[in-house]
Amino acid sequence: MSDSVRITGLGHDFEMPVVGSVDGPAGFDISRLLATTGFTSYDDGLANTASTKSAITYIDGDAGILRYRGYPIEELAEQSTFLETAYLVIYGELPTATQLAEWEDRIRRKTMVDERMREFFRMFPRRSHPMPVLASGLMMLSTFSFDSLGESPRAIEKATERLIAKVPTLAAYGYKNSRGEAMLYPDNSLSYIENFLRMSFGYPTEAYAFHDEITRALDVLLILHADHEQNCSTSTVRLIGSSGANIYASVAGGVNALSGPLHGGANQAVVEMLAAIKDSGISVKEYVQQVKDKKTGIKLMGFGHRIYKNYDPRAAIIKQHADAVMNLKAGRRDLLEIAQELEQAALGDDYFVERKLYPNVDFYSGLIYEAMGFPKEMFTVLFAIGRLPGWIAQWRELRSNPKAKIGRPRQIYVGPAKREYVPIHERD
Repeated sequence: MSDSVRITGLGHDFEMPVVGSVDGPAGFDISRLLATTGFTSYDDGLANTASTKSAITYIDGDAGILRYRGYPIEELAEQSTFLETAYLVIYGELPTATQLAEWEDRIRRKTMVDERMREFFRMFPRRSHPMPVLASGLMMLSTFSFDSLGESPRAIEKATERLIAKVPTLAAYGYKNSRGEAMLYPDNSLSYIENFLRMSFGYPTEAYAFHDEITRALDVLLILHADHEQNCSTSTVRLIGSSGANIYASVAGGVNALSGPLHGGANQAVVEMLAAIKDSGISVKEYVQQVKDKKTGIKLMGFGHRIYKNYDPRAAIIKQHADAVMNLKAGRRDLLEIAQELEQAALGDDYFVERKLYPNVDFYSGLIYEAMGFPKEMFTVLFAIGRLPGWIAQWRELRSNPKAKIGRPRQIYVGPAKREYVPIHERD
């Protein structure tokens, strides 16, 4: 490939330098396009626009590849833990045994929040959705973390560790508040995942019983969500951070972006679809035909992805844990059977294969979360806990770049042309 591409016919010749990549498509540098030609680019939804260079995550949607810092997601999900993967995503390398032990210890000792924050959670109305509660908790956390709001390396490290440590606590408190149940203090004798499960489902009156299958499945699910390139919420974190906003405000923005049903709510929609199939009494074959016939209100949820045009590698990993969790719990075994039948029907139908509609990460994750005991309102909160290392890493990468600019997309104006102001008494 040449080092640049020249465009003619815009009034001025415009030369676009090629920005190379280690893997995946390269890019054209159009940063001088408007100043040179008077034209801007138009890319609805930014599907073809690279807004940054990043060394964190690589995705090949056609081949179904996902790597964090060069490591395949399949290897991390099989051999790593969420805290080890978080270290990798944030710092760029897998930790040594000593580094991992020290990292885990620093996180373990920061899980508690100020007592006044605990009291504040009781101010939210019962049945409040845990997502806005989590976003509010993050902003609240920033006011109790004034020594980690600066730009010094020490302040950024403090903020990083506090977020990783305390967000599960905030999430559990939001959940407990929504149910009117007592909020438990963290237990530093437990692992990261065990601590979150106990704070979510435990009671002060009795010991909490753990199941290794559930603990490991949740660990893997969080690994699979740790980062996913420049998606809506990650781009939001970077855009907010580009203004100089602190990491707490930026991550809270990511939580709010993730709360949208088109981003973080897809696994809830899958569970609702499967329940609707069960309640309707129709067969999976009939439902698939209704999808193909484009019957009003009938959609195949959990299939297809903006990036992946192949089987989502995360879906294949999650599927391996579905049976173990749903056999252990009394959860929705019937829905899992419908899901498996639906997957086979779609993958064997040319209509879906030709459109490259394969199961994505949301297809099985909601079923597993529900079998663990989480209500649908918590699915997106669990997504946020998993995505937290990626948001932190993306914010840190942005802020470490001395050439980074405040984000300011352009637009193509399509409103009225210049009009003269008409005094109110002259208007019809």
